[in-house]
Amino acid sequence: QLQFVESGGGLVQPGGSLRLSCAASGFTLADYVIGWFRQAPGKEREGVSCISKSGGFTKYVDSVKGRFTISRDNAKKTVYLQMNSLKPEDTAVYYCAAHRYYCSGYVPEFEYWGQGTQVTVSS
Repeated sequence: QLQFVESGGGLVQPGGSLRLSCAASGFTLADYVIGWFRQAPGKEREGVSCISKSGGFTKYVDSVKGRFTISRDNAKKTVYLQMNSLKPEDTAVYYCAAHRYYCSGYVPEFEYWGQGTQVTVSS
């Protein structure tokens, strides 16, 4: 079965850090571009970051630039999202998903969505 499992979420104070993990199973991670997405209550799912198949290219939404870092370890079949200087507006369920070819800005083009991991930033 092709799927991702996200982990690493939790409750953190503003200014804190979390490291999310996205573990792939059932397929070869290196064959896919991977994106991190988030969805807050009442809002549409948005792309947060994306990384190319080799990891040589990364992309971030403006609101997280300089605070979040995406990385991948294809041998471990895992993609990471290091989140620093967290803000209350980062509160959301975070998901990872795969694209066969490139860091698309069109969310429905991504596939193999996991169940997500909740990130709550609050004092």
